[in-house]
Amino acid sequence: MPHKPGISMDSPFLPDQPFPSRILRAAVVGNGAFGRHHASKYARLPGVELVGIADPSADARRHAMLAHGVPAVADWRQLIGTVDIVSICSPAVTHAPIVRAFLNADTDVLVEKPIATNLDEADSLIALAEVKNRVLTVGHQERFVFARTGLLDYADAPLEVDCWRMGPWTGRGADVSAVLDLMIHDLDLVHCLIPGGVADVEAQGRYGLSRRADDVNARVTFENGAEACLHASRISPVRRRGMRAVYHDGTIEIDFVTRQVRNTTRRPLNQLQLDDPLGESIAAFVSAVRLGAASLVRPEEARRALETALLIDDAASPLPAAEPQGLALYA
Repeated sequence: MPHKPGISMDSPFLPDQPFPSRILRAAVVGNGAFGRHHASKYARLPGVELVGIADPSADARRHAMLAHGVPAVADWRQLIGTVDIVSICSPAVTHAPIVRAFLNADTDVLVEKPIATNLDEADSLIALAEVKNRVLTVGHQERFVFARTGLLDYADAPLEVDCWRMGPWTGRGADVSAVLDLMIHDLDLVHCLIPGGVADVEAQGRYGLSRRADDVNARVTFENGAEACLHASRISPVRRRGMRAVYHDGTIEIDFVTRQVRNTTRRPLNQLQLDDPLGESIAAFVSAVRLGAASLVRPEEARRALETALLIDDAASPLPAAEPQGLALYA
């Protein structure tokens, strides 16, 4: 099968076996910023044919048809039963019903984070994927970046972890708080580094341009005594993203904006690579579908990050939920 340009095929997350000859039909629900990237990755991936995109916006559909030459529909239900794999990139509050519908149609699903917006929904989706024997994975793409460094390979947990993720307002993700929109990435990584359950959560939220907390500081104490301090903001005048992990033998600090790494521990780390984590995530999803391989991000792990995120949301005393305009179009 010829190699399509634009996707690296030397990822450590892909198997050595060649792709089977059967073409997988792929679709994307939601053609916003993330959905457009998903569609482009599928269009370039060997053994995959992008066959449809769904979005309620006429402008988004027009862009999809011009970019990829595939049908673009307003109602995602029109894609049910026509595809083998799908990426769900719609607003977070719509994830659960859309994922459920595709799983029931025997479609394998990659859903952008968060997996759902409450634990009952997440548990229902995980159980359904098990019953239907379908792949369900979640778009915590930064797991691929961390796995490449080797930081996730060490058995000993850090004593402290600090995470910061902030940037200017874009208007995206306003259907949920900054915790479910941004901080959940770091919560997934923190749970990978620190084993065990959460013992206590403290948080403070600040409201700026949406009806949910746009700037949140949180302290999470784990049962083993380790602590994680996290700051997520989507109303910051500057863009900052990084992590600091304190171990018994030193500190590892990563600045993802400047790509600088400071390591005073004795443990070696591979070079930080931020080339194409989304491309690797989608390629690994396709590999899991084809070969039955385990996904790097299992839905149970996404549920774990969601549970802690909801604890932080509760501790930060978020405002009463109100549905932003336009979300009903995805229902």
